[in-house]
Amino acid sequence: MRDIAKNMPRLRHLLLCTLLLFALLGSAARAQEGARRLILKDGSYQSVTKYEVKGARVRYYSSEREEWEEIPNSLVDWPATDKYEKDRAASAAAPEAVQLDKELEHENELAEAQLPQVAAGLRIPMRDGVFLLDTFQGEPQLVEVQQNVSDVNRDTKGNILRGAINPVAGVKASIELDDAHAKIQSHAAIPSLYMNVETDPAAPQQPDQAQQPSDRFRILRAQVKGNKRVLGDVKRQLTGKVSQEQHLVKTTTTRLQGGWLKITPTEPLAPGEYAVVEMMGKEGMNLYVWDFGVNPKAPANVNPWKPEIKTATEPGKAKTQ
Repeated sequence: MRDIAKNMPRLRHLLLCTLLLFALLGSAARAQEGARRLILKDGSYQSVTKYEVKGARVRYYSSEREEWEEIPNSLVDWPATDKYEKDRAASAAAPEAVQLDKELEHENELAEAQLPQVAAGLRIPMRDGVFLLDTFQGEPQLVEVQQNVSDVNRDTKGNILRGAINPVAGVKASIELDDAHAKIQSHAAIPSLYMNVETDPAAPQQPDQAQQPSDRFRILRAQVKGNKRVLGDVKRQLTGKVSQEQHLVKTTTTRLQGGWLKITPTEPLAPGEYAVVEMMGKEGMNLYVWDFGVNPKAPANVNPWKPEIKTATEPGKAKTQ
């Protein structure tokens, strides 16, 4: 059902195009010409609704796949792209094409309205994932946090979503992450994390998981030891009981539209390393975590989402600083 819901905008787009096909007939080609294009040096192009240049990369929203993508700036034939934009603006669009553009724009607006707005001009860019709301040089920024795998004594393996903690009876082990620092660093002392993640349908679920999301996802403080980050210790008694020692951060969890959760520390985080973990009841914590650090002096994160500001000279093109 999630896959169907996730693809509803695309299905509505295809249905709309099918219904308009017979009415457009000879105007279909002209309607296609009304789409924006990033023309590439190899002669091909990407149909886009908007794009932005971020240094050596170009981020664009694909009108075909309805998601954000990136390509190297060097692959784009900018003179050809600019010429196409000028020709497109100079030509009079067919009435049918204008109507199609309006319908598609309305579909995009409806889809974007379902995504939480985290700051002025800044919405979560995807229908699922984990994003950290940071503040860098006074500007709100969203950074996607990728899932990372922790390990128990470097011996435990798991599937792509979950890993069970099962140390040898009577032995104390540590839950570790490789590297001393996470790739994502928050410059804000109180970062908010927005989560909408799919879980493994075959994995056991907590009976009260839906009623108490604050018990499901927690923030842990990691301890840096050499080139490792220790999230906690786990010990299995001879009786089979598993106990864990972790440094939990006090947080508040808020439900948002579209299945999103907002997790925010209740007080400023000290500089250091952290991770959002999924608690699995008696099984303990999921070994697959979302790690980040807090460092006000850290360099800028790579390719963050920034507030979108549309200018009169470049409609639909996000302004970058």
